Amino acid sequence: MTRTARRRLLKTTLAGLLMATGAMLLDLAFPLPLPDARDAGAVVLAADGTPLRAFADRGGIWRYPADPGEVSPRYLEALLAYEDSWFWRHPGVNPLALLRAGGQWLRHGRVVSGGSTLTMQVARIIDPPAGGSRTPWAKARQVLRALQLEAHLSKREILGLYLDRAPFGGTIEGVEAASWAYLGKSASKLSDAEAALLVVLPQAPSRWRPDREPEAARAARDKVLDRMASTGTWTAREVADARIEPVVARSLHVPRHAALLARRLRQAHPRERRITSTIDIDLQRTLEARVASYFSDLPPRTSAALLVVDNATMEARAYVGSVEFADAERLGHVDMVRAWRSPGSTLKPFLYGLAIDDGLIHSGSLMVDAPQSFGDYRPGNFDAAYRGPVSAAEALQLSLNVPAVDLLDRVGPVRFAARLAHAGIDLHWPRGAAPNLSMILGGTGARLEDLVGAHAALNREGLAGRVRYRPDDPRADRRLLSPGAAWIVRWILEDNPRPGSADSFDASGRARVAWKTGTSYGFRDAWALGGTRRHTVGVWVGRPDGTPLPGQYGAVTALPLLFEVVNALPRHRGDAAAAPPPPDVAAIEACWPLGLPFDPQAPSLCRRRHDAWTLAGVVPPTAAERGARLWSAGVERFQVDAVTGERLSADCARPHRRLATERARWPALASPWLTSAERRAAALPPLAADCVDDGRSGHEHLAIEGLDDRATLAAAPGATRGLRLSLRAVGSDARIRWLLDGRLVGESVGGGRFEHDFGEPGTHTLTALAETGAWARVEFRVLPPTGR
Repeated sequence: MTRTARRRLLKTTLAGLLMATGAMLLDLAFPLPLPDARDAGAVVLAADGTPLRAFADRGGIWRYPADPGEVSPRYLEALLAYEDSWFWRHPGVNPLALLRAGGQWLRHGRVVSGGSTLTMQVARIIDPPAGGSRTPWAKARQVLRALQLEAHLSKREILGLYLDRAPFGGTIEGVEAASWAYLGKSASKLSDAEAALLVVLPQAPSRWRPDREPEAARAARDKVLDRMASTGTWTAREVADARIEPVVARSLHVPRHAALLARRLRQAHPRERRITSTIDIDLQRTLEARVASYFSDLPPRTSAALLVVDNATMEARAYVGSVEFADAERLGHVDMVRAWRSPGSTLKPFLYGLAIDDGLIHSGSLMVDAPQSFGDYRPGNFDAAYRGPVSAAEALQLSLNVPAVDLLDRVGPVRFAARLAHAGIDLHWPRGAAPNLSMILGGTGARLEDLVGAHAALNREGLAGRVRYRPDDPRADRRLLSPGAAWIVRWILEDNPRPGSADSFDASGRARVAWKTGTSYGFRDAWALGGTRRHTVGVWVGRPDGTPLPGQYGAVTALPLLFEVVNALPRHRGDAAAAPPPPDVAAIEACWPLGLPFDPQAPSLCRRRHDAWTLAGVVPPTAAERGARLWSAGVERFQVDAVTGERLSADCARPHRRLATERARWPALASPWLTSAERRAAALPPLAADCVDDGRSGHEHLAIEGLDDRATLAAAPGATRGLRLSLRAVGSDARIRWLLDGRLVGESVGGGRFEHDFGEPGTHTLTALAETGAWARVEFRVLPPTGR
């Protein structure tokens, strides 16, 4: 190295040391107040970048993160051309501009031009002068701060601070926040005219606010456009086109869509300033408006929650946690998407699917909807009516309670709860409680987001999933049902006609929906869950404080909103087409009461035929009744006399020409709902007089005392109340259920008294049904009151 080179290196090193020392001393005496990133506020975005909700900093300032790489290049061109064309080259101050500004101040006695660089403006923003920004001392302070900024930050970081914190009027700071607040768009999509407007606005945000002073804002904007033309930054044609564009700005407002989800994401990621969600902003806005309109006439304090999930990705597309976030009366701040509530009957599809996987039922299996006891638990249907023999598909579509409890008793509550937990539904139990039969009717707690994740399994080949609210949320798929069982359950739910529709599958081209409703005890929670090929939708309606909402239940309150949501979803080719069954699902014709395929060799055993879907070739027979019953479903084989047809036992006094025969027997509790022909076909022939009793005739005979069959009843003249009768069912010591026109109206034990008011005019049927299956029935007619 030459002596000259060594001297040059020494001078450079000394200069660097002096500058570093000076910067250190300046920092010690005059610390640089860089903004605290932890107090910068945050914004939660929809999937396309549209703000859902902004969170102000501690000073109440709304500020969206803005990076130079994400802002319109035309805005950056205009900003630097108008404010600081030497930004990328100067060390924080522009000496020529400062000298020019100082000379003007000396000559005119006032500030004519500021001479501030963009770095000095950032210095003024982060360290506002106490006595005004146009005094010489304020300028000197800005110069020092600008030099500090250049020493500590890169040019890009300094530009980012300006983009993030420049004032734009009111409590809005930063170009991104201003672009959304005034123009309703991202700063990356600004037109030339809009870019020029946002460049000039920080110079006088109060006087040039476009929402209040559009003409003044336009004049200021045009000054920027003039500069762009004079400097040749933009062509004359571009500037002329920009001048034509009017200044149109909306009133300042802070976005608040999916407010409860935004709060949830903000709490989960407190260090992030920009949080991107999976929400479809157009769908979110549409559904928020529909929910607000839908519930405008419902009772006070009523709220609702709604969640829409994409089945392919399990990403949430719409999230409504309450009817109105700011509505204190409706407790709008409570997020009902993740609140623990009684799920009503919404768990039933999973029970039926698990039973299909276990080989307990197929879709056409015979089940009995009749009053039954399961230990001390005696469930009833929501409408108090019973329908007797029903298929598994009908029982699920009609959401019948007794068949579901009977099925859960066979599957096992503990095992069912464990299967749900594995799939992501962690049920909530009261302290000390354990899974029990009431869980299938809502005797537990569940969350809407978990139910939606599980119901999605019906359109995901049996895979349940955890709902994802951010694109980078990990996927968590769990097996809930086999693909075949999921397909059968979905087919059952799709085959249920929409309310007001006569056909199960709508021929108008609308998406096929597999839907299920639920209502918790006491009308506290109304549910509707539904799925198309593409989406799964969940709706909850109720009061967040848990008080009853009489008369509001799933099918009336939640289901109409569910279908409104489904109709608002994007349509895709194939949504209205039926999905083909998996290879292990087959259609058969099942025969009742046995539940088995039709046997041409024994046609007499088939009393009713039902189409059914089976899984893996398994065709389970009708399940045997539990407890002490008169008989169970199945084949009763015996011998009869070939001549008389009388039943023969193994021990008869005289010889008989014996003929083997058989009967298909119905479950005993189904008997009151069978036709006379079906009862005769299932009954055993009488035993021959010379044969020893075979024990097959020892069944109870029930009779109703206090009301004759085909009686006509009339109230006494002038009576002010209905006909009150006291009745007894004799012939059994078991518990007796009394059904009036198929609806449970009371109980008695053995020969105990049953009292009831029979005041409704018309023809009625009263049935006494013992737990053993014995039953009796009378028909009667009640005359209208005199003078009606």
